[in-house]
Amino acid sequence: MKMKLTIIITAVMCLGLAAGAAFAQKIETEDGIRVIHNPKSGKWGNSVPIFLEVVGTIGQLEAVDENLAFYMPSDIAFDGAGNSYVLDSGNQRVQKFDSEGTYLATLGRKGQGPGEYAFPGSLEVTADGTLYVSDSGNQRIQISSPDGKEHKTITMLDVPPGNISLLSDGRIITGAGGSGLSFGMGDPDKKDKPEKLFKVVDAAGKLIEEFGEGRDYKHFLLNRMGNAYHYTMDGEGAIYVAFDFQNRIEKYSPDGGLLWRADRKLNYSTAPPKAKGSMQRGGGMVAIEMPDMNRCGSGIAVDAKGRIWVVGLKRQIEEEEKVGVNVEAMQDDSGARSMSMKAVGNTDIRESDAYVLEVYAPDGILLGKIPVQHFVDDIHIHGDHIFLLDRMRGMQFRTYRIVEN
Repeated sequence: MKMKLTIIITAVMCLGLAAGAAFAQKIETEDGIRVIHNPKSGKWGNSVPIFLEVVGTIGQLEAVDENLAFYMPSDIAFDGAGNSYVLDSGNQRVQKFDSEGTYLATLGRKGQGPGEYAFPGSLEVTADGTLYVSDSGNQRIQISSPDGKEHKTITMLDVPPGNISLLSDGRIITGAGGSGLSFGMGDPDKKDKPEKLFKVVDAAGKLIEEFGEGRDYKHFLLNRMGNAYHYTMDGEGAIYVAFDFQNRIEKYSPDGGLLWRADRKLNYSTAPPKAKGSMQRGGGMVAIEMPDMNRCGSGIAVDAKGRIWVVGLKRQIEEEEKVGVNVEAMQDDSGARSMSMKAVGNTDIRESDAYVLEVYAPDGILLGKIPVQHFVDDIHIHGDHIFLLDRMRGMQFRTYRIVEN
């Protein structure tokens, strides 16, 4: 029986901000790259020409219908017919809905066989509905036909699958994305420089090229945490990056060349902490305590007008608001791996005034900021709709429509 999503219609929100200091930015060139230093307020000032109309939600933690009861969802994608595909990572499945929000199908399940997942991290969907899932726990990318049947598996033993994007020529871009973590984790005492941000592989998973420079914090865990980022691609293949813990937004050309870098004035410091975290191994288990760094971003997307939307923070999340993920990874003598994940912390708090959507022009100049009243772990844009992910509290996508004033 088909089940409709519950759509909650509320009033249109006017999102103008009080004008701050006079808008000005400093633009310079560093090593041949255009660098934009933005102030706190943008060019729009008081006259924000955008409204966000609340449409509803996709999924709900307390949903009675199991098809809408997500657990730590991590991604959403759309095919050419407007169907949406939610990567329900914690339940290790993909939920498919039509353009009206009607549940259509469940694709995949927990496991290591064909069409089975182990805490998948990201997905892509082609116009005809071919599904690419980054199956991180099984170290592979699984490709399924539009009817959900397994089509191909790309084994990714040398290059972690990470967060994936598809190029028009069949190649796949993989990036560490928002976690900055992968199986193995390496040696915490090594002082080698961070890896390139992006790796490009062919249809067989073979590494072709890599690009993008991370910041070298001179410590393994700081390099992993400090270089975590979110990224997106536009219709022309350009790549946009917003770092989670660095005051740094970048645009790359489709061939991996850095075009510009931007920052903005923040209400807090992004200097690396003195406590660098720790990692212990023993008995086939890894215990990791990541460093406590100030977060300044948690998502990036590009709209149809080329405007860049970054999920920023006006303030840091307070102790009573914090949630995290408890990850247990094991590897036996044969090399077989297993992993469990659990959301921990105060997941009952759903509303917050800490987050803001920063809107940038295609050239990296800050236009304005739009406040939101809930937690945001990622952003996606499809057509004139924005999908804001609340991954570990409400475990849902909140949907808005962009209204031009």
